[in-house]
Amino acid sequence: MSLLVHVLACCFGLGSWVAVNGLWVELPLIVNTLPEGWELPSYLTVIIQLANLGPLLVTVMHKLCPGRLRESAVIYSVLSIGVLACVQLAFFWDETTVVAAAPRSTVFFILTLFLALVDCTSSVTFLPFMMQLPAHYITTYFIGEGLSGFIPGLVALGQGVGMAKCVNGTQSSGNLTEKDIYIVQTQYLLPNFSTEVFFFFLAAMMCISLLGFSALNRFPRSFELSTENLVSDTDTVASVCFGLDNPGVVTDVQNSNPKPHSEESGQARPQLAKPGHSVYQLAFIYFMVVCVNGATNGLLPSVQTYSCMPYGNLAYHLSAALASCANPVACIVALFFPKRSLVLLGVLCLLGSVFGGYNMAMAAMSPCPVLQGSVLGETIIVLSWVFFTGTLSYVKVMVGVILRDESHSALVWCGAAAQTGSLLGSAIMFPLVNVCNLFESGDFCNTKCPF
Repeated sequence: MSLLVHVLACCFGLGSWVAVNGLWVELPLIVNTLPEGWELPSYLTVIIQLANLGPLLVTVMHKLCPGRLRESAVIYSVLSIGVLACVQLAFFWDETTVVAAAPRSTVFFILTLFLALVDCTSSVTFLPFMMQLPAHYITTYFIGEGLSGFIPGLVALGQGVGMAKCVNGTQSSGNLTEKDIYIVQTQYLLPNFSTEVFFFFLAAMMCISLLGFSALNRFPRSFELSTENLVSDTDTVASVCFGLDNPGVVTDVQNSNPKPHSEESGQARPQLAKPGHSVYQLAFIYFMVVCVNGATNGLLPSVQTYSCMPYGNLAYHLSAALASCANPVACIVALFFPKRSLVLLGVLCLLGSVFGGYNMAMAAMSPCPVLQGSVLGETIIVLSWVFFTGTLSYVKVMVGVILRDESHSALVWCGAAAQTGSLLGSAIMFPLVNVCNLFESGDFCNTKCPF
């Protein structure tokens, strides 16, 4: 029975971020079809930030009506929406509509917003539900959450990418007296399986998560040891969850199980004696959180096409897929090799910034970055994206561990700083890419570079 619950918890965790991660690793195939082209990632970063309205609404409901919001109903709803959105994407992802006299991927954007709402809302609903199970199952849940980025990356690697080749074509001049114009066109070969199949795979992953949650939710309460030992009814469970968001709230459990003053003071001493960080250290930590999340969630993803596509579709494909795998790998490394030194984390942050700076520089030089057309250039850009994601992911995990041990309010401010950085990064890059046109796209066959 215990093994079964571990499997179900892992399956449940798969649905946390599998949809958004799947969209990112599939972009190397999508950008060649949708009219936004290389600008598409900058749109996605903004859409994902808008989806934070979902967790904000859930949080407000918890604050205004504590104990009234049924998390199981919310989870059923968001996972069902995720399944339907993935299925709809499989059929309509390449449908366009005319907006402001230009074709736009309206359907793709709307369905992406729904998927982002599902994944963002999972951050404030999945874990509170897992708190009803014994603590060791939460670790299994986090493994499933890590796999939600690792598995789509592996599947994308197996899918391959449509290799580009140059073919001769003709273009009509529109004049009967003139001959047709001969041009060179870029033609992409088919991958091992289509984008539609990949979206059906994402829908299957969401179904697995939904089935895992349904099974966990139907387990007899006698198995939920932590719930039975700590609380007496479901209302108190909600108040405990609410109390985690409000450390000053006194739960019914504490009131119904008073302890002698000496015992309480004995338990409180270790907490008071725990060394904390100075104001300057906390300011440095929060500054790192803002910068790291701004870079990884806003600044660099918006221009990944411009930094990778000039080296070819394969370079972009490998960068997106391997970077998606690097994130959970970095979390595993942090699990076995936790380093809390602020000096080391600062050095890693600078190292990740160096990789990010190289990626941004190549994007600014698009469509003619250095070492274009060489295997060395392709290798460097792929490794740069992998190390950029891996090092900064390790920093994010360790900063979260440090602030978790500091206090609950410190962890709350960490989340606020992370969202602020992500929002700033997206807000800065969107006008630079789509309004100012600081980054230039190119064509594999028709771009002429001076070197």
